[in-house]
Amino acid sequence: MISSSPPSSPLVIAQLTDTHLFADEDQTMKDCPTVLSFQAVLDTVAQLQPQPNLLLLTGDLSQDETLSSYHQLHNRITPLGIPTYWIPGNHDQSLADMEQTLCTAPISSEKCFQAGGWQFILLNSMLHQQVQGELSAEALATLDQQLQDSTLPTLIALHHPPLAIASAWMDAIGLQNREALFAILDRHPQVKLVIFGHIHQEFDRVRQGVRYLGAPSTCVQFSPNVDEFAIDGDRQPGFRLISLYPDGQFTTTVQRIGAANPCIESGE
Repeated sequence: MISSSPPSSPLVIAQLTDTHLFADEDQTMKDCPTVLSFQAVLDTVAQLQPQPNLLLLTGDLSQDETLSSYHQLHNRITPLGIPTYWIPGNHDQSLADMEQTLCTAPISSEKCFQAGGWQFILLNSMLHQQVQGELSAEALATLDQQLQDSTLPTLIALHHPPLAIASAWMDAIGLQNREALFAILDRHPQVKLVIFGHIHQEFDRVRQGVRYLGAPSTCVQFSPNVDEFAIDGDRQPGFRLISLYPDGQFTTTVQRIGAANPCIESGE
C-alpha cells in the first residue's frame, strides 16, 4: 500500500512578524513592551525540537525606525544561530538601515533562494510613508521571471495581505494591486504558499490552489472580524511554523508563548 503521508525530514520554517521593536527595550506600543514580548517568542522558538531550519521575518520589524532597533533585532536573533531572512513592512521606511544592519550571519538580505527542495521569493510591498502596500511593476516582472526560471515548489512572502480578512479597517490597508499579483500566481502552479504579516492575527485560506497564511504578531494581537481597530487581549504573542516537504506538501501550525504575556502584564 502506498502511504499518503508526507515524506520524512521536512524543512521547518518559523515565520515571525510585526515585531515593532524599539531601540529602548522599555518603550511600548499599545502598552506592550515589544522587545520583551519578542524575546519571549524567541525563547519559545529556542525550546522547539527540532529547531527550525529557517526564520522568515515578514515586516514591521521596527516601530521607532531607528538603526538601533534593527541592531536590537540582530542581537536577539543571533544566539539562536538559525539562518534568517527578512522583508520590510510599512513601519520599515528606512530600507538603508535595514540593509546595513540585517546583512550578517545568521541574518541574510537575500530575497530569492532555494532550500529543502523549495524556492523562496520574498517581496517588498512597502510604499513610502503609506500604511497600505503595493508591489511595483518591476517587482512583479521579476517575480514572473523567477517563477519561469524554476519549477520547484515555491513559497512567496510579503508583508501586506493580498486577500481580504473580513476586518474592514484592515482590508482598506492591505495589498492594493492584488489582482496583478494573482495574474502571475495563477500562471505558475508550483506556487504552493503565500505568507504575510501586517494583520497581527491568524489567517488561513485557499485561493486557486494556493494557501494564503497570516501569522500572529510577536507583540500586540488585533481582534479578528471587526470593522474598526481593536486589540485582542485574549491571545498571546506567537508565530507560525511551516514544515515543507520536497514533494510540495506542507503542514502548518500556530504557536504562542506559554509564559505570562508581557503585553497584558504591562497594561495592567
